[in-house]
Amino acid sequence: MSLPPLVEPAADLSIDEVRRYSRHLIIPDVGMDGQKRLKNAKVLAVGAGGLGSPVLMYLAAAGVGTLGIVEFDVVDESNLQRQIIHGQSDVGRSKAESARDSIKEINPLIDVRLHETRLDSDNVLEIFGQYDLIVDGTDNFATRYLVNDACVLLGKPYVWGSIYRFDGQVSVFWNEHGPNYRDLYPVPPPPGMVPSCAEGGVLGVLCATIGAIQATEAVKLITGIGETLLGRLMVYDALEMTFRTIKVRKDPEGEPITGLIDYEAFCGVVSAEAQEAAAGSTITVDELKDMMDAGKDFELIDVREPNEYEIVSIPGARLVPKDEILSGRALASLPQDKPIVLHCKTGVRSAEALAAVKNAGFRDAVHVQGGVTAWATRIDKTLPTY
Repeated sequence: MSLPPLVEPAADLSIDEVRRYSRHLIIPDVGMDGQKRLKNAKVLAVGAGGLGSPVLMYLAAAGVGTLGIVEFDVVDESNLQRQIIHGQSDVGRSKAESARDSIKEINPLIDVRLHETRLDSDNVLEIFGQYDLIVDGTDNFATRYLVNDACVLLGKPYVWGSIYRFDGQVSVFWNEHGPNYRDLYPVPPPPGMVPSCAEGGVLGVLCATIGAIQATEAVKLITGIGETLLGRLMVYDALEMTFRTIKVRKDPEGEPITGLIDYEAFCGVVSAEAQEAAAGSTITVDELKDMMDAGKDFELIDVREPNEYEIVSIPGARLVPKDEILSGRALASLPQDKPIVLHCKTGVRSAEALAAVKNAGFRDAVHVQGGVTAWATRIDKTLPTY
């Protein structure tokens, strides 16, 4: 959908800016007017991770005058496979500060503003209110719905992107001119149904493809050129190397967004059934180690996927993927004559598996809080984390 330019043009471009952006200026559709609009624009990136990295780097190179970054995390070595705005020397640093330094190296003319905080219902409207356009690169449903609802309330457009393994999605949402995220996804998927990138993995270069499309949409919105993805969902399959576009329309029966809600409760990070099962049936990795040292007879079940089990495992654990338990196919293989201890990577999937196991009659089953990650960071630090 063609839209008018999002911002007014700046008064002028300096000689340095004309030299820097000359390849934009000689494109008739962009020209001096479009570049002045980019200079005058204020864009906020939610996250400086896999998608935020290419978005921030290309918008900085393009000459977006003000770039904001909402990010509270620190750089971890596992980020470097895809979060190209950070480098080896940044491990342990604030992601926001690392991203700022990279942006300044790309383009020192950019004003970079940091919001080193977790985005929530208390601060989102104040932060978003400072910007013309939001680019959402988050990987959890609670924040996605928060970003959407805040943009609807403030009347702002935003560019949304999502990645998982080899697949990516991109769209533009602007409630005043077309659909918003809730028109595409009225309700979140059941807890545990869609793994995060930390659980399911992501092809590193997928971030570049989807992030570059997000940055392209941002430039088009700011300058008013081309046809945006408003009202369309672009779906990318890296393995098949295919792009397809799906029309998205406003839901005539959709509930109006009149305020912010409790998004963690709305999305249910862990299902109510899993929370109930885990209450009183959760042990720590220290307690698991004590059970092992005492020679207690129990069955330790790893409910992750086989490829995760190959990366790292707790000694003595037997692999039984969560889906095998939830479907009931693996229940017959579980012992009836001794306690069962379930674990996963961090404790979310094992809580879901615990609910299914308890419903099947294994009342003494427990799960391990923090999973193999806690084991590797607290008990055996020679093991890798991922």
